[in-house]
Amino acid sequence: MEVGLKPPGMTVTIVGSQLGDEGKGGVVDLYGDEVDVVARYQGGDNAGHTVVFGEEEYKLSLVPSGAIRGKVGVLGNGCVVNPETLFAEIDGLRERGLDPDVRVAERAHVILPYHRVLDGIEETAKEDSDLDAGTTGRGIGPTYEDKIGRRGIRIGDLLDPDSLRTKLEYVVPQKRALAEDVFGATTDEAFDIGSLYEQYRRYGERLAEEEMTVNAGGFLTERIEAGENVMFEGAQGTSIDIDHGDYPYVTSSNPTAGYAATGTGVGPTVVGRGEVIGIVKAYLTRVGTGELPTELGSVEGQTPEDGGRPEMADLATEIRDEGGEYGTVTGRPRRVGWLDVPMIRHAARVSGFTGLAINHIDVLAGMDEVEVGHSYDLDGEEILTMPPTSKQWARCEVNYRRFDGWPEADWEAVAAEGYDAIPENARTYLEYISDELDTPIYAVGVGPGREQTVIVETPFA
Repeated sequence: MEVGLKPPGMTVTIVGSQLGDEGKGGVVDLYGDEVDVVARYQGGDNAGHTVVFGEEEYKLSLVPSGAIRGKVGVLGNGCVVNPETLFAEIDGLRERGLDPDVRVAERAHVILPYHRVLDGIEETAKEDSDLDAGTTGRGIGPTYEDKIGRRGIRIGDLLDPDSLRTKLEYVVPQKRALAEDVFGATTDEAFDIGSLYEQYRRYGERLAEEEMTVNAGGFLTERIEAGENVMFEGAQGTSIDIDHGDYPYVTSSNPTAGYAATGTGVGPTVVGRGEVIGIVKAYLTRVGTGELPTELGSVEGQTPEDGGRPEMADLATEIRDEGGEYGTVTGRPRRVGWLDVPMIRHAARVSGFTGLAINHIDVLAGMDEVEVGHSYDLDGEEILTMPPTSKQWARCEVNYRRFDGWPEADWEAVAAEGYDAIPENARTYLEYISDELDTPIYAVGVGPGREQTVIVETPFA
């Protein structure tokens, strides 16, 4: 390296280790002071992030969490972007006195109104089958379908009116026929070429006027080479990854660390030489359908009548209410279960965690006993990680381990004093998780605020 040149910046990738809702936004915020850029690499406005900053709480579904702290936010090419949501969130943050700097990859695909309509129609059609994935209805899956089918509209097309018109004239008649002829639905202006053209052309004009669009890979590479630190922010969690999750009860993209490269345009060696932090909730939650072997009770309308352990339904309600376990995007009550260690072993292998942030141990305080699913029995054999198919996972019987509970504490004081101030039984629980994953603990969340986090390691050190 030449004298006087800054060394390249560092990268940290944030990955949910479970089924989403692990507290990723809070971890992005926790390490945010040392970050210059936060880049989302997949998903869309189906991803809820809650960030507590001082006395203020911010709920975001698309804008990267780092924007709250004045960091540059990038929506990478692996994201699907609803411009209406994007501008509504930006305008809402400006009304609250913030000035978010958000850039959008020109290669990112655009969610259009017909995607949202078709998402709802298809989920309704699946309600009587076992294929209902419990989507947010935000049009995420249909947009990714069009991306793979090479008929999608990208952010760059919104900047070119002729390209936008040509692509709409090609795809909209197909979508209208699908809605009307296959599903028997009545279509409206969500399927009108002229209306869509005018609305999305104006979005393109605003993107251009505010200089928001970038070639994400080039933009991020230049910032890293200039010595800036970049955080790659995943949405959702490993067990609903389209390739590595509980298919078909999954999201339509890859929350795992490997997609941080594909979904932003930086090289895999850039991601690989940085840190990958797995975010773990001290228990387990899930919204919608799909397997949940360690489930406590059930949520009416979301699980079969015989789902979970009915005798523990009251405990599930207690944890749900104490932890605020209701969807950021949908408001739906989350299903609750004990920590599922085979699930997070799978996540650690898939993404190559270098550190762990374990959240919400305060929610479990005051219980006499805390359980974890340590392993499964599948067809007479003990297995330590998730099996490949949903049908196999459904046949798994959980082998539990039990831990003595820990008392309530002044969690803000615990965070200030450090790791040794965490109640002893809670530390035993945390160290069990770390040992099982062979991964060190970097942070422990003991409350929703940044000041209620025990920092053990700083990944940018």
